[in-house]
Amino acid sequence: MINVLRSKVSIIVLIVTLLFLLIPENVFADGVNVSARSAILMEQETGRVLYEKDAYTQRRIASITKIMTAILAIESGKMANKVEVSSRAAGTEGSSLYLKSGEEITLENLVYGLMLRSGNDAAVAIAEEVGGSLEGFVSLMNNKAEEIGMTSTVFANPHGLDDHEKHYSTAFDMALLTQYAMDNEVYRIISSTKVHKAPNENEKWDYVWRNKNKLVTGLYSDSTGGKTGYTKRAKRTLVSTAERDGMSLIAVTLNAPSDWNDHISMFNWGYENYELTMIAHKGILDEVRKEPYKGKIKLHRDLVYPLTKSEKEEVESSIRLAAPPDKDDWNEPSAFDDPVGMYKVSLDDKVLMKAPLTYEIKKKESKGFWGFFKNLFSLELKRDLDG
Repeated sequence: MINVLRSKVSIIVLIVTLLFLLIPENVFADGVNVSARSAILMEQETGRVLYEKDAYTQRRIASITKIMTAILAIESGKMANKVEVSSRAAGTEGSSLYLKSGEEITLENLVYGLMLRSGNDAAVAIAEEVGGSLEGFVSLMNNKAEEIGMTSTVFANPHGLDDHEKHYSTAFDMALLTQYAMDNEVYRIISSTKVHKAPNENEKWDYVWRNKNKLVTGLYSDSTGGKTGYTKRAKRTLVSTAERDGMSLIAVTLNAPSDWNDHISMFNWGYENYELTMIAHKGILDEVRKEPYKGKIKLHRDLVYPLTKSEKEEVESSIRLAAPPDKDDWNEPSAFDDPVGMYKVSLDDKVLMKAPLTYEIKKKESKGFWGFFKNLFSLELKRDLDG
């Protein structure tokens, strides 16, 4: 009887152990509930990763590919161009704007259709206009990915359909791409648009595209944009952005059964635990008090960083300056190296930020017309005083 009980207890322990092993890793890490296979939360301005779950594993990405397609179109300078839709574009499978072969539509409206309704036909039409061909555009995509630093990404098409084996990225790389794209005002406007109308030359009615991103259309009040995606192999993918109290966040999920909730959970957790903190204001640094640098050392940008309450107490700042030139040359800016030093911000012996410092001195007065007149006036005044 005792042996039977021991056997049953052992079986129960084994079952419980196996159940724990089946729970996805990091699902409840740091208080964030995430269903996605891969996920990341990044602060937009600094690129600090606030949360990640398997964010560096290469996976299929579906239509969030179109973020790259959109930014390349915007940067092409051709947004006002009329694009004639090819039969290849019109025949593209999957999510569609239902463009017809031979119709003309501006590149700008194609980008709206691409981002809001995820038109695969729009993606091909954009690629052919901007890259000269589908293949040429794919080359532009991979070149831009390399420029941005997306080291684990390979693009094979402009839409994300599963028609190539080598088309993948990582949650981290897609966050980098979004960080880059959000620096572009036109992209920000398009990405955050809820509804867009475009003329339809073949019909009496206009195209009307409503954004598929539920976070933008009302599910999350702090949402500022993003892109949805889905294919049978990639499953649900989502990139979204949000802003609250001056802090902008980027969230990416790959293969996420509950992606809307994943993003809301990550955003809320980020805003509850981090604050974009001013560490140093741009301008002359008052804390530098030794000559010849006193009142002349300048920081050229504000230094801000997302920090938790405990990190605010532990963050450290330091200033390193080069040895000054001989004292006789202190009033000659050319005698100082440029830059003359570095402002460094650290946390737990890890450098968070670096910024160059320059030596600022009042420039000598110009000897233009006004300078000549002023000098002449002073000379005449001196003569009058001398009698």
